[in-house]
Amino acid sequence: MVEKKYEENLEESFEENLEGNQDETPEEKETNEATEEKKDIDSEINKGEEDAEDPKDNEIAKLKQEKDELNQRYLRIAADFDNFRKRTRAEKEELVKYANVNLVSELLPVLDNFERALDVKEPSEEVQKYLMGMEMIFKQLMKILNDAGLEYIEALGKTFDPEKHEAVMRVTDTEVETDTVVEELRKGYAFKDKVIRPSMVKVATKN
Repeated sequence: MVEKKYEENLEESFEENLEGNQDETPEEKETNEATEEKKDIDSEINKGEEDAEDPKDNEIAKLKQEKDELNQRYLRIAADFDNFRKRTRAEKEELVKYANVNLVSELLPVLDNFERALDVKEPSEEVQKYLMGMEMIFKQLMKILNDAGLEYIEALGKTFDPEKHEAVMRVTDTEVETDTVVEELRKGYAFKDKVIRPSMVKVATKN
């Protein structure tokens, strides 16, 4: 029994000595403490950065957002103004271009009457003299209107165009293609590429 107890005490003493030899050296202990302290400081810094934002950064971000919004607003206003300026200029040009369209339109019945008056069958010698004077006046009037932009719309023998012709009758005609204008009942006119009165016509059909 005495020997067994002595062996147990000897083993405990050996284990204590072994544990004592495995303790950290002062240098290692100081290094480990410094490392832990640095970790704690870094953790506090990161936590502070996450928890508290810089007021100056917030103000700069706010000003940048306001600047972007103002830039976008300026671009929209500039684009709207440019479109308005182009539209106004186009309307002004169109107004100047067709300034006399109403006056010319009112003169078209006068041209019709002139042509009817000149279309006299077998006039007498005295009437021919009057017709010659009227024809000169008619040609002079037509020249002034043509120079201003009035154009006669050709219809006879042309394919029917609903933008230029007004069909008042369809007649059977097998000698021409369908939708061909075979007779002009009233002349049509355009003023600077704008139709102010379509030609009144008869159109051919094969049925």
